[in-house]
Amino acid sequence: MSGKYLAYAEGIAHFIMHLPPRRKPYSLRTGLIISRVSDIWHRGAAWIIGPLLVGLLAVGLAFGGEQAAKLHAQMLKISPYSPLVVMPLGFALLFYLGRRFFPGTQGSGIPQTIAAIDSTGTEKENALLSPRIAVGKILMTLGGLSVGASIGREGPTVQIGASVMHMFYGHGPFQNPETRRILIMAGGAAGIAAAFNTPLAGIMFAIEELSKKHVFNANSSTLVTVILSGLISLAALGNYTYFGSTGAYLDWSSGIWAILLCGVIGGASGGCFSQLLIASSSKLPARVTSFMQNRGVLFAALCGLLIAILGVCTDGLPFGTGYATTRLTLEDSGVLPWYFGISKMLATILSSMSGITGGIFAPSLAVGAGIGDNVADLFPNMATHSATVLLVMAAYLSGVTRAPVTSFIIMMEMTDSHQMLIPLMTVSVIASAVSKMICPTPLYHKLAERFSVPATANLQPSR
Repeated sequence: MSGKYLAYAEGIAHFIMHLPPRRKPYSLRTGLIISRVSDIWHRGAAWIIGPLLVGLLAVGLAFGGEQAAKLHAQMLKISPYSPLVVMPLGFALLFYLGRRFFPGTQGSGIPQTIAAIDSTGTEKENALLSPRIAVGKILMTLGGLSVGASIGREGPTVQIGASVMHMFYGHGPFQNPETRRILIMAGGAAGIAAAFNTPLAGIMFAIEELSKKHVFNANSSTLVTVILSGLISLAALGNYTYFGSTGAYLDWSSGIWAILLCGVIGGASGGCFSQLLIASSSKLPARVTSFMQNRGVLFAALCGLLIAILGVCTDGLPFGTGYATTRLTLEDSGVLPWYFGISKMLATILSSMSGITGGIFAPSLAVGAGIGDNVADLFPNMATHSATVLLVMAAYLSGVTRAPVTSFIIMMEMTDSHQMLIPLMTVSVIASAVSKMICPTPLYHKLAERFSVPATANLQPSR
């Protein structure tokens, strides 16, 4: 019997030893499943959690910006001369804190985002887009608005959104330069959409401004990002338009001369503004450039003092974003002095030159409103006051950014003036062409060249 059982045992052992190997395919299948689940998780986190976080931060910055503006207004009520002390000290402190603790947050944030998109490595964009950058951008922007700097929060929100989405780079399916660019563009678009409460403008901003040098192939992912971040903005703010609602209307046939004139004036003004900003960052005399770089804190204080003097002489009109003042003239419920546009432009240039954090989107719209008010006064029979102001605002923004589609969509969505679609579209295209004659290189892309070399720990301010 033992021999028989032994034979059985040998037969069973031989059968088992010659079974087809199954362990390796089983492990491979398990690995593929785990990898697939991991990719799904990372994609879901990037395109769901990321946009929600961008929306929350944008709304938080919007609420914080309103409180900062109220704080500054209260300071002016206490003493209209308080900016002469507060602004130089505030600018100096903000410059120091930004350079010491948050390098890379200075300026608008859009040039940094563009530079990160154009980069092919990982070292530079980590210095321009990171959680530290996002936190610093929020704090520094609120600080600038609190002291009355002529800055906006829209450009900073672009860098914040791009920083949030860039956190997902290197995880799951987001491993190559193309997916990195998609994440950054989606974050920047979501930032604009949530900041202005204009979802369509966010999409166009990504296509027209952020992807000038790249083929835009992030349609679905960017759409999801913008929609989700926009939903957060809508849930918190409602269908809010920062410049109110205007019933301005311009007949195409009778208003052609108004469109041409506003396009030329707005585009030329925007082009001059862009050229001045570019010159202030790269074309100043050597002594001035050396002073700005080596004595940056003192230079920032000097810029703050000049803005304070300008504001005291003009009843505080150049301070802040300019939302309230612009809304007054668009809704024909207030009269702007003739010098508002030029004073706001000077304050915005000085704020940008100082090296503190802050964007130029909202101030540019305010400057355009001031110039539009002047045009309406000079040519009262050309079109209604609101229509003229609206056209020049779109033209000026298009002249500054050289992004005509984004410009007219922002104006249409922010003022609920869909009836002005064709005039706004036309005036923006004209303005962009006029601006190109004065400033051949688009402003943000010229400023982005400052970051075309590997970043260091001591990033110079982006003006």
